[in-house]
Amino acid sequence: MIGSAMSNGSQGASVRGSASTPTMTAAAAVTESVWSAVSSGLRAELGPDLFASWIAPARLYETGAAVILAAHTETARDWIKRNAWRRMVEMWAAHDRSHWPLVLRSRADTAGLMSAPASAEPQAPAAPVVQLTPNAASTVSYQASSHAVARAEPGRPFGLQERFTFESYVGGTSNEFALTVSRKVGAWAEGCFNNVMIHGPYGYGKTHLLHAIGWAAHRARPDRKVVYLTAEQFLSTFVNAVRTGSGASFKVDIRSADLLLIDDVQFIGGKTKSQDELYHSLASLVGEGRRVVFTADRPPASLTEVDARLRSHLGAGLVCGIERADRGMLMEVLERKLDVLSHQLGVDGQARPEVMAMLTDRFPDSIRELEGGLNTLAVRAGERLSTLTVEEAESFLRSHLQRGGDRKVTVDEIQKAVAEHYLLKQADLLSERRTRAVARPRQLAMYLAKNLTTRSYPDIGRRFGNRDHTTVLHAVRRIEQLKTEDAAIAADVEAITRKLRG
Repeated sequence: MIGSAMSNGSQGASVRGSASTPTMTAAAAVTESVWSAVSSGLRAELGPDLFASWIAPARLYETGAAVILAAHTETARDWIKRNAWRRMVEMWAAHDRSHWPLVLRSRADTAGLMSAPASAEPQAPAAPVVQLTPNAASTVSYQASSHAVARAEPGRPFGLQERFTFESYVGGTSNEFALTVSRKVGAWAEGCFNNVMIHGPYGYGKTHLLHAIGWAAHRARPDRKVVYLTAEQFLSTFVNAVRTGSGASFKVDIRSADLLLIDDVQFIGGKTKSQDELYHSLASLVGEGRRVVFTADRPPASLTEVDARLRSHLGAGLVCGIERADRGMLMEVLERKLDVLSHQLGVDGQARPEVMAMLTDRFPDSIRELEGGLNTLAVRAGERLSTLTVEEAESFLRSHLQRGGDRKVTVDEIQKAVAEHYLLKQADLLSERRTRAVARPRQLAMYLAKNLTTRSYPDIGRRFGNRDHTTVLHAVRRIEQLKTEDAAIAADVEAITRKLRG
């Protein structure tokens, strides 16, 4: 049974249908009430346009063990994860008194679950469970409970996406070292440095490599325990374990892993107790010769929001950087993706060279966005894909290309540029200092982060020393006001923006 799409922020996921065949039953009225409150708050914070594009088409399901929010596409799932997930979970926890785990998936991820007959008995995985125990299960974990894991496909470790393997990864000069090291870790090769840190810009395959390591390790040694978590999952499972008095069980689950994979470790910054726990778990695992691999958007030395002691350990093993892909690599990504689409959609697996070149020119900064552009083009063009002209392709991609001419800017770059402009240190903007010499530049940096990136208010707040989203909202409104009243502030905003955009 498929739930209906969420039409706006004030309406929850209305799920209707017969419960006689599917495993996933309709979400209860109380769950719909909770989601109605959450979606209303998100719509107010993100704005109606972003909410309508990314969150409104999602659907809500109950599994008997968790509530699943199924985004309409994998791209939408990834966007929600980056820009709204943590805030969504906070709102969910505030409104849901029954403490149901909230799980984020795409509809493709949940297809197997939704088609299973209700009478089917849950099947146990064919390998050791790749998750935390139910007592330590997280309200934000993809691996939310033993029930969810039990329904995973036989032989498929829960939490690892099947499409992310070494076979589907496109290698090149920009990621050659990281790929070589990842293959060795996945093969349980002796002599590998431990721990391993893979860093690089968003959208260039760090998460893909982490999943590929997990798959390779599982297939090579199915008797060994592989644990995959995002940093957000680590945070939430730890907080929930402390709250429920199951902290000892949490430690056992983490520290008994033969291979621990943690994605986007930068998001643990600012959480003192969680950082302490990760530090001690890392020290324990490495001390016992167990493997640990992290990913982050920056090298360890640049993770200024992370505790210095933990940051030092993150960089103590082997650090592998992934650079931006060159044109040849982007073309190979497109060719592989077209081959997949030709089987999935039945479209011609060819496109004119000039159309392929246009795509690589318009999406040079993210392989994820490049694939998203090609997906849109293939679906809209259909059988005409092979004869499509550049002009026609650009018309199909108009919404994707509205900001195509702008250089993409990160919050970290904004902080560095603002700190340099005002002769401060980047750490000053993240500190608790409230003197005018620091507070005003901090507000300006928050304003630029909101206007030059797609980050949400809560996400921006976390990147500025774990501040509340209302602080960011106040900063944005204050700088907007000062721009009309203070010529110096207006000039600073213009100068820093121009510098950031090259």
